[in-house]
Amino acid sequence: MNRRELMAAFGALGVSATCCEAHGQEGHTGGKESPTSNHGIYVCGIHVAKKDPSIQIITQHYCGPIAGGVFQCTLYDSTKKDAKLLGVEYIVSDEMYRKLPDEEKKYWHPHTYEVLGGGLIAPGMTPDAELGLMKVLLTTWGKTWHTWPDPKTPVPMGEPMLIWSLTGDGQVDEKVIAARDKEFNCSGESIAKKRVEAIGYAAPNVPQPKSLDFIGRQWTAEGEDKPTRAK
Repeated sequence: MNRRELMAAFGALGVSATCCEAHGQEGHTGGKESPTSNHGIYVCGIHVAKKDPSIQIITQHYCGPIAGGVFQCTLYDSTKKDAKLLGVEYIVSDEMYRKLPDEEKKYWHPHTYEVLGGGLIAPGMTPDAELGLMKVLLTTWGKTWHTWPDPKTPVPMGEPMLIWSLTGDGQVDEKVIAARDKEFNCSGESIAKKRVEAIGYAAPNVPQPKSLDFIGRQWTAEGEDKPTRAK
């Protein structure tokens, strides 16, 4: 999917300020549109610190398009009115990512396993709309920094933390996925099974990065990085 197709696919999902406001994000300030007025796509994902995969945080995303085929998300630790702003994420198509220099690629993580492994969900969407969104996100890449690395601290402490994604089975902290499933009354295992069947690709199995210089892979640990059809 190229950048034009990505923009069109997101637009077809009906991004609106109304959706954004429904999840606690004000779309206007003083009667005028604000930069968050188009951040109408809400998803919940499990973020992993690239430097230490044992650091895993349930993160709420409010996303929308900007010029040039880039999507940007503000990230929070909850959906409450006083939620902590954890950081930001930028999302690009696979086509845009492939044109980046290797020195830049090390900052970008794949969304492939997040989609097929059931770690990424869109609470509030109908099942059909959520599946449509996940198909759009399947081969996209994200560049994410948490400027509030540990949401348990009363103020942001330390340097920004580069975030990675879950990229294979057995990587998620069972307590984290259980907490996510309980909060949204869902089952990651069931979601993964349904998405693999609907999308037609087996979930990837890529190891977590061994260094901050690791360049992400979407589907396989080595060889040609391409999907495997689901059985």
